[in-house]
Amino acid sequence: MELYFGYLGALLIGLVLGLTGGGGSILTVPVLVYLMHLNPVTATAYSLFIVGTTSAFGTVQNFRKGVVEVKTALLFAIPSFIAVFLTRKFIVPAIPDVLIQSSRFTLTRETFLMVLFAAIMLLASFSMIKKPAEPTVTANKEMNLLAMLLQLTVVGVFIGLVGAGGGFLIIPALVFMAKLPMRKAIGTSLLIITLNSLIGFTGDLGTTIIDWPFLLRFTSIAVIGIFTGIYLSQYVDEKQLKKGFGWFVLAMAIFIFARELYFTS
Repeated sequence: MELYFGYLGALLIGLVLGLTGGGGSILTVPVLVYLMHLNPVTATAYSLFIVGTTSAFGTVQNFRKGVVEVKTALLFAIPSFIAVFLTRKFIVPAIPDVLIQSSRFTLTRETFLMVLFAAIMLLASFSMIKKPAEPTVTANKEMNLLAMLLQLTVVGVFIGLVGAGGGFLIIPALVFMAKLPMRKAIGTSLLIITLNSLIGFTGDLGTTIIDWPFLLRFTSIAVIGIFTGIYLSQYVDEKQLKKGFGWFVLAMAIFIFARELYFTS
């Protein structure tokens, strides 16, 4: 039964990506871990492939609508996908199996990754729930470039660690630093997420055993979801949907914190 719910989750991942332009990827790791019973390290690797491939189809659709700034996407993607690749290739394999151990508490690598993922989910939920601030113009372009490189590198490390697309971090950077309107920021972010995720996934090819039949099957269902979501997006209120999904992500984050820190302690 959980297997069917897992594939239903794959459809939901694509559906939310298609409806909101982001956010659905935040569900991928919980679905893989709690419904498909994958190890969190493997789940974060699979998530990069699923999110990257699904976002690629969304990017094609957005490109046809003229809401993808390719040059801006490439500029933003380079520092972040380098960070994602290096994180998957070197940092994740270097994390010890047991980080903290005492008579009352043990923090394993798997628990650490899921708790970190829950923290990212909290941040993502807040960004979906709150009303976006208006971008302000900053005169110091040099500081803007430095801040952009730093932010995108940090985004890349987090994407590499937790396997999520990072759209909730990328979109504000595109709005505030590249001065893109929100519609183009959402469309452009999917191209950045595609590059980050798929290039980052190559960092796992030498260290993770990939079950390709399962991965391609799960991804195909998510792709069906994103096409469905893109079609339905013209009939729904995107802002209200994103806010409602934000509350759902918040509840999921609390669930992961409770499961990983309380029930497994």
